[in-house]
Amino acid sequence: MSDDLTAWLGANARRLATLDPDADDDADLLPLLEIVGDARVVAIGESMHRIHEMYLVRHRILRFLARHGFTAYVMESGFPEARLVDDWVSGRSTRPVREVLERGVTYSMGRCQEMLDLLAWLRTDGGVRFYGADVPDSAASARPAVEAMEAFLADVDPGYAAHVLADLLPLFDYLPADRSGIAQAAPALHAYIALPAAERAALTALVGELAERVRARRIDYLEAGADPRAVAFAEHAARVARQTDAFLAAMPAGATRAYPPGNVRDVTMADTVEWVLEREPRVVVAAANGHVQRTPFHAPPFVPQPMTTMGRELADRLGDDLVVLGTTFGGGTAWLHRPGPDDAPGHSTPFTQDLGAPDPTSLDAALAAPGLGSYYVDLRPADGAAAAALDATRGTHNGTELQLVDARRAFDAVVHVDRVTPWHTWIPMPERR
Repeated sequence: MSDDLTAWLGANARRLATLDPDADDDADLLPLLEIVGDARVVAIGESMHRIHEMYLVRHRILRFLARHGFTAYVMESGFPEARLVDDWVSGRSTRPVREVLERGVTYSMGRCQEMLDLLAWLRTDGGVRFYGADVPDSAASARPAVEAMEAFLADVDPGYAAHVLADLLPLFDYLPADRSGIAQAAPALHAYIALPAAERAALTALVGELAERVRARRIDYLEAGADPRAVAFAEHAARVARQTDAFLAAMPAGATRAYPPGNVRDVTMADTVEWVLEREPRVVVAAANGHVQRTPFHAPPFVPQPMTTMGRELADRLGDDLVVLGTTFGGGTAWLHRPGPDDAPGHSTPFTQDLGAPDPTSLDAALAAPGLGSYYVDLRPADGAAAAALDATRGTHNGTELQLVDARRAFDAVVHVDRVTPWHTWIPMPERR
């Protein structure tokens, strides 16, 4: 740890008085406006999912930015499913909120009090829309997007809707019937990979046909009196369905492919953020550090080759209209899960794990060393020895794992959380023995 970096952080870090989104005083966040400037997109990362403090940080910053012209929250969650959430927060739906969280927030990331509190504020505030940026079904299938398309087409193109219902949707019957487990994506992906190549090809062909049909008939739908917002949603949902199928279709080749992989999922998220920007003046995007960073994602041995991220795509497209806030932490406890011997397919057993001290070569360790508590800092003004010390760090933590990243190229600023604790989930922990 460089003394120069310690001194620089002492002069430039902006301490967070609280992480509580309900705090009345937001004076500690005012310097954030200088970091954000006139950017239309503020992307907030999180070091790992299912962490209480990461939910709070995003929620508190969203509330603050909503008072300064930001009108949408775009989450790392399925695009078609998120409409259930937006309908609820906008008052168009009276579904039970836990059902909305279960069905409308993918990757099981809605199963917690933190997300319920966020949705309750969104519904009460009334000025912030909710969108999902990600591929649907927790990245396991295009089915939710196709189902949304069939519901739209039933009103505006009933003959084609009947074709989707009879010929395309049955092709998803390979998916496991039980999709309630927090690890449900795993058996769904295994089932897709196990399909005969001809069945995967038929699925790809019909999803592609659907996407092109909706694109080609857009004006027809509008002239027939369809709601322009519904048409726009349907057109993008069809695009997302096609991209999801492409994301999945690359999996069966695996390590046998003779070419490097492409990050279709992150490109899809970037496309959706741009789609939202056509409808909203300024947006907050919430996703993992590895999605929002401006640099390629590289986390060997899990991701052995660098892959273009959503943040890198958005940086190329938006330029100064994008500001990226990464996150780090100084230690604490994580909520994790793994399949147990008695767990049904797609289900797993939760447990907590002490994360220990950060890797001494990590950005997390460098930002924790001065003992400033929880704070945020703009990395862009760093120069001289402080910049050199930041550049000497190797990456950021996702739990105990280190993801390789060039901090000052990846993030404009970083929010450092002193200690992390598990989310307040409704998923029961097993009794300790």
